[in-house]
Amino acid sequence: MRGLITTVQLALISIGGGVLLGIVIGFARLSSRRIVFYPASAFVFLLRSIPLILVIFWFYFLIPLLVGRPLMDFASAAIAFIVFEAAHFAEIIRAGIQAIPEGQVKAGYSTGLNYRQMMLSVILPQALRNMAPALLTQSIVIFQDTSLAYVIGVKELLRSAAIVDAREVRSFELYSFVGIVYFVFCYSMSLVVKRWEVKRRTSL
Repeated sequence: MRGLITTVQLALISIGGGVLLGIVIGFARLSSRRIVFYPASAFVFLLRSIPLILVIFWFYFLIPLLVGRPLMDFASAAIAFIVFEAAHFAEIIRAGIQAIPEGQVKAGYSTGLNYRQMMLSVILPQALRNMAPALLTQSIVIFQDTSLAYVIGVKELLRSAAIVDAREVRSFELYSFVGIVYFVFCYSMSLVVKRWEVKRRTSL
């Protein structure tokens, strides 16, 4: 249970932090200012071109050197997940906003709204409906990827099973249980995504 709780905590922190950072980077990718657009684009292209496990190792070994003291395994993993997933969430957010017809933007400006008001009142409500399935799908991927924190010693679900297996030597039962937990969560979330997509299509 402790391993499962750690897995859920890591997934929720990664999703929440990744979405918040992804919103900032996603809007930066839409900026017309080169000093904002190019660093954000470089961030996205770099993080989406390397495996997550490499990012985990980077932060696990790099952050202690920068801050001058070691971090807890969980903290290192959480930071790595947030940074990595932010690049994926940023592209989802950017694509969702750009999918809104340009006429909606012009209509917002024509009513006297400024950029902030137009985004909050016109663009984002529509974009969020389009982005929701992709955001939920990425959240499922994050839950699966939390098992990679195993490599730096985080006692998430998979590592907890390995520790118990070393003591009890019941590999089949333990790893089958881990597989069932991942399946139940991911399949349940996939059903939510499908229902959301059906609901969105019927409302169009």
